[in-house]
Amino acid sequence: MCEELTATQMQSFCRPETFSSEAEDIENGRIASPASQFPSHSFVELRNTLPSHVDIVSPFVDELMRFISRFRVADASFEIELALREALVNAIVHGNQEDPHKRVHVKSRCGADGEVSITVEDEGLGFDVDAVPDPTSPENRLQSHGRGIYLIRTLMDEVAFEQGGSVVHMHKRANATSDIARKTQ
Repeated sequence: MCEELTATQMQSFCRPETFSSEAEDIENGRIASPASQFPSHSFVELRNTLPSHVDIVSPFVDELMRFISRFRVADASFEIELALREALVNAIVHGNQEDPHKRVHVKSRCGADGEVSITVEDEGLGFDVDAVPDPTSPENRLQSHGRGIYLIRTLMDEVAFEQGGSVVHMHKRANATSDIARKTQ
């Protein structure tokens, strides 16, 4: 059965594996003007490994969204947040079958212009993306499940599945006001 996670254990899983000093400077607000520090192609990337426990999803997403909010205005942050939650729950529940020995790997990349790319990879066997029923069809509308992939595809600008569905790449383009909003923070 699933082992229980303490608050300390959950907090430690929310810490990135790789966190450059430049990313720490951004997180701690030590860079005065992101526009002057970064050329348009600069980004910060975080890599995290999570246990296959659904309880970890909310604290992890909350922490990652606080980080992402430093690069984007709130316009589409809720879309990124919901897509990320869906991808993580799918990876834990469907991909890893909530096996406590399996992990979910998350790579998040935030561009200085507000562009966000997130990759979620589980250790499961994958699935046939094309075989997932359309939740908007009349026969599926009353189902209590099966909307995760539809939501991810609807909320993000680009979505791609690899390795038989065990890897999902999600991308949200930069918004026009991201740079202006960050300068005023």
